[in-house]
Amino acid sequence: MTHFDVVVIGSGIVGLGHALAASDRGLSVVVVDRAAAIGGASVRNFGHLCFTPQSGPAREFALRSRPLWLRLQVDAGVWLRESGTVVLARHDDELAVLQELAAQRGAESVFGIGEPDVVLLDATEVSERLPLAEGTALGGAYLPWDLQVNPRQAGAGLAAYLAGQGVEFRYRTAVTAVRTGRVATTRGSIDAGTVIVAVNHDIDQLYPEIAERDGIVRCGLDMLRVDAGLRTPLPAPILTGWSLLRYGAFSSLPAAVTLGERLRREYPLLAELDLNQMYTQLPDGSLIVGDTHYRGASVSPFQNENAFEQLLQLTGELFGVPRPRVLERWQGVYASGRADFLIDQPEPGVYLVAATTGIGMTTGLGLAEHVVSCVYDSRSLTLKGTV
Repeated sequence: MTHFDVVVIGSGIVGLGHALAASDRGLSVVVVDRAAAIGGASVRNFGHLCFTPQSGPAREFALRSRPLWLRLQVDAGVWLRESGTVVLARHDDELAVLQELAAQRGAESVFGIGEPDVVLLDATEVSERLPLAEGTALGGAYLPWDLQVNPRQAGAGLAAYLAGQGVEFRYRTAVTAVRTGRVATTRGSIDAGTVIVAVNHDIDQLYPEIAERDGIVRCGLDMLRVDAGLRTPLPAPILTGWSLLRYGAFSSLPAAVTLGERLRREYPLLAELDLNQMYTQLPDGSLIVGDTHYRGASVSPFQNENAFEQLLQLTGELFGVPRPRVLERWQGVYASGRADFLIDQPEPGVYLVAATTGIGMTTGLGLAEHVVSCVYDSRSLTLKGTV
């Protein structure tokens, strides 16, 4: 075929989300990607679908994403567990952030009937849930509505499902130009009713003026997969005090200011790494450990071993185990901008869409559903521009 209702450029989770939303509406879809397989930010992450810690538009997209992930567990065979998240507080100011969010969210949940979004835990309850070093927990919180997927399987599972639904995939095919109604590629032109450009940080390759206008650069990060020898498996992903500075629902709270000041004062080397100390456990029992952050128009491929040493030391101290055995190391790269998302329409029928703060797995499916519903369900494209 040389004509499709929708051409999606990019096979990361945001691109696949648009293919899913379009296919659900009975539209013909082709996904074009210059890579040979899914291998970008959509596989180099924790697999943590952290819906609860989002705020603003990210919360809206998270709310839309959650039922879609649950559906894909059944329809696409995506490995998923309804694990929730455990947030560990080791200091009074960390606990204060969790208490503020619990008070703000209240007893009712927007995700469903049952537990509230934030359930506060005391030190004993945290220690009963997590295999921590003795005396580590002051308290914490349980976020019951968060989910976990295996990032190495989720995207591939979704792509296989879409192919079974008639979506065409053209890998190893680079896009050279995009115009209203037509996409030029290294394997010929494709006529399109709508074009979705979902190429993450490579937006500057096709639309450099928009990337510069909105301050979109690349964010590199260091991550590990380790055998930590934990005495019991993790029942859920773990967030720490450093994580409370990264996600909007936490970082916007007054108590987060005090927390940030203390962490930067007491741990300047970790603050310099722009640390998010968090953990998820894969089905094989290994831990994903991370991560650090550094930004620029390009990201050096040379990773500083100090970052890995710090992550390993923190992991050993947290769980009271010897130095974890490293199984894999990798560098993630994602789009980073002044706002959380890019939604733009540079010309009729062409839409640029990206999560620009590293929460694509959490919000990408809902973001895509929002855009496609606006284009095809006779709604105005709200949130146009960076949001």
